[in-house]
Amino acid sequence: MRVLLTLFVTWLATAVAAQPLPPEIDAALAAARLPRDAVTIVVTDVDPAKPPRLSHRPTAVVNPASIAKLATTLAGLDALGPAYTWSTAVLADGPVQAGTLQGNLYLKGQGDPKLVQERLWLLLRRVRALGIEHVAGDIVLDHSAFDVPAADPGAFDNEPLRPYNAAPDGLLLNYKSVLLGFVPQADGTARVIAEPPLAGVQWPTFVTLSAGDCGDWRAALRPDFSDPQHPRFAGAYAAACGERTWPLAFPDPRTYATRVIAGAWADAGGRIGGTVRDGAVPEGAVVLATSASPPLGEVVRDINKFSNNVMAQQLFLTLGLQLRGSGTREAAREVLRTWWRERIGGEPPAIDNGSGLSRDERVTAQQLVRLLQYGWSSAVMPEFIASLPIAGADGTMRRSQALASAHLKTGSLRDVWGVAGYVRGPDGRRQVLVAIANHPNAAGMRPVVDALLTWAAKAP
Repeated sequence: MRVLLTLFVTWLATAVAAQPLPPEIDAALAAARLPRDAVTIVVTDVDPAKPPRLSHRPTAVVNPASIAKLATTLAGLDALGPAYTWSTAVLADGPVQAGTLQGNLYLKGQGDPKLVQERLWLLLRRVRALGIEHVAGDIVLDHSAFDVPAADPGAFDNEPLRPYNAAPDGLLLNYKSVLLGFVPQADGTARVIAEPPLAGVQWPTFVTLSAGDCGDWRAALRPDFSDPQHPRFAGAYAAACGERTWPLAFPDPRTYATRVIAGAWADAGGRIGGTVRDGAVPEGAVVLATSASPPLGEVVRDINKFSNNVMAQQLFLTLGLQLRGSGTREAAREVLRTWWRERIGGEPPAIDNGSGLSRDERVTAQQLVRLLQYGWSSAVMPEFIASLPIAGADGTMRRSQALASAHLKTGSLRDVWGVAGYVRGPDGRRQVLVAIANHPNAAGMRPVVDALLTWAAKAP
């Protein structure tokens, strides 16, 4: 009987895998110039015991791009718990006398993915409130929680100034990025506002306004970042653009943290006798203050809704640090592989850095289906699903035109575009949906996914 049941299940899976795609999906693929053998598609119930409604190339091995963040965030929620927080400590190695710290001040990171300017300001103000006005020695930044080899930020796609290429860091500040604001003035110029302030960096304060359409306004500025301490704009800013912001990875990421801390300490009214430098916290240093991150249940929303690569990598490395005692990629990979075998079952996908910003990560739609089915039944289901972009409403799915209620993680790279998540079926039950294209025309997959979501939400 067991043999017959196995043969029947195998036959059923093969029959479903061979089924033709719905006409509207075939039409959308043709319009996008995507061949059927360039995509993998599965729509099935959240209950693993039920057969899929649609299964096309479910075992094809594909690059998932940022869909890989699903595994990182679900494993993080499952292993660390939604209430998990990261802590950043400020320490000192000397006494405070008459407002002066007779020694060095230390900042020791533990991989906080969201140590942004507002929280850093509050942390340093707390130190100032302890009566420290002057640090006689140095301010030392300890990044040692993670052990990640230095990398060229432009190595992946020759876009070193894109914030998504920022590298993970044991003491990550502001995602290693600068937010440039452009505000047109009545005198024919646009004011340039750079946040956060970076010590030793002189940004232009104004740029000339120009007439005409907004268009590619960044290129029209003709930026020159060859000297990171003296960025320049040789072009103009179109008045038609109104107020705009430009998130920019700082051109010299090696010095970013020291410049941020030097600027923030001065902004808090503090003085320093030495320099701001990288180093290690010595034995015997005393904790003065700490800053706790938002809980992981909140952090994963930023990771998944906005596909934040560096935050995903911070979480990935934290898994290695907390569960293997090593903040390395290999330790994190081993944690994720072990978690997959214990929770999901079967062989795990090929894992690289946990963010999907990789040409080496590989997965099948079938593996993603099992992951999402586990996510639906897990204790952290509410936090996990709430982290996914809502089709037509927010995050990376806000542009969706689908007539469906769905929570989906997107993934895109050159030659890759896809989604994976949950869609509400015609009977009100949730269905797991995975659709990924690996092809030079993969960018045309968005209307295909809209058609697929609309089809999945309708009665068969």
